[in-house]
Amino acid sequence: MKIIIAGDGKVGMTLTRQLSAEGHDLTLIDNDLSALESSEERYDIMVVHGNCASMPVLRQAGILEADLLIAATGADEINLLCCMSAHQMNKKLHTIARIRNPEYTSQIYEIRDAFALSLTVNPERQAAEEIEKLLKYPGFLRRDTFANGRVEIVELRINPDSKLCNRPLSQMNDIVNCQVLVCTVLRNGAAVAPDGNFVLQAGDRIFVTAARADLTVLLKNLGIITRRAKQVILCGGGRISFYLAKLLEKDGISVKLIEKEHGRCLDLADQLEDAAVVCGDCSDQSLLESEHLDDCDALVTLTGLDELNIIVSLYGNSRGVPQIITKLGRMDNTRIVDDLPLGSVIKPKELCCNIIVRYVRAMQNQTGAAVSVHAMADGQAEAVEFLVDDATRHCGQPLKELKLRRNVLVVSISRGGKTELPNGDSTFQRGDTVIIVTSGRGTLRQINDIFAE
Repeated sequence: MKIIIAGDGKVGMTLTRQLSAEGHDLTLIDNDLSALESSEERYDIMVVHGNCASMPVLRQAGILEADLLIAATGADEINLLCCMSAHQMNKKLHTIARIRNPEYTSQIYEIRDAFALSLTVNPERQAAEEIEKLLKYPGFLRRDTFANGRVEIVELRINPDSKLCNRPLSQMNDIVNCQVLVCTVLRNGAAVAPDGNFVLQAGDRIFVTAARADLTVLLKNLGIITRRAKQVILCGGGRISFYLAKLLEKDGISVKLIEKEHGRCLDLADQLEDAAVVCGDCSDQSLLESEHLDDCDALVTLTGLDELNIIVSLYGNSRGVPQIITKLGRMDNTRIVDDLPLGSVIKPKELCCNIIVRYVRAMQNQTGAAVSVHAMADGQAEAVEFLVDDATRHCGQPLKELKLRRNVLVVSISRGGKTELPNGDSTFQRGDTVIIVTSGRGTLRQINDIFAE
């Protein structure tokens, strides 16, 4: 497909890397000439220097022949104007706009119609919703939900005192006393597709597929003591903190928000009903102690500086805070901090890009397209949800008789409200929801891509 990306910031750069690797014809627009030159050298793409909301610039970028425009600049207004102008020039064009302002988010349906938007994405809102899930179900580093909430892939870290440490995966179900499947292991920065003989080691991050009903059993039998958060401290008063505080207020969770800038504190105090807004520097140890850090159930670091988030999260961990959640804005620093006790790591840009990539793949394949796409293992693996339909090959054949692509694993099949972790005798049937995990370089655009023949 011919895709135009407006904005070469963090989201635009990540999308450029992902979509160029999938073989799309990309054109990148930005006002920053040096950023464009860097992207042009790194990827096989076209670049156009200029204002993405300008019709002459859009025409130069090939808008008349484009299939999709993704407006991902740092300004909501420019993204909206860019999409509206582009759609006026090409009525068949699909448009995606990144919209971050809470005021615009509250009227998103009116905006979509007025500006002819096919899809809107809000990284901060999505990040807040992801954090809310983790706070509601502590004990996991990450949770990805599939099949209308019936199936989850959760991330756990293997500690030296874990019951799973130095044990082969073939023993795992006996240890946890429920049906689970380890689909990927991240060890020393590299993703591994394990078999039953794979022995887990301290420091491994494992990605486990399980029915939602088994998650509590999994935690209990691993000796991971959890309690739902009742008191949460948020560090940083940006958009994620605002969205998250609003969600937690509805959940009846006590929120204390620490923000350094006085004017922003006043705005947040006006907009939040129950949250306590504290004006101060969250890196100040005495301030954290005076705000009873030791008594809180969860610490969420959401400032605009990754380094500050890391430092405060490390301090919270040293004080024994039960749950730590750390936001990272840069996508390229995961390996550096992988061994640090930062709890759950949230990457808003990654969440945003996953949604856009799913939309792109659905545009390519109206039949059998991915229902959802989730990056895992620092982007080295993907979990993809498909719906089996009439075009799906090999329905009714046992999995043991099928030739699947290398590095492809069928991790769950949901049918009629029931979910199974498949074995060799399992089959695909029309209407099934199937979760596939792949660690290869190939892209799964539709379910038939999993077959080797």
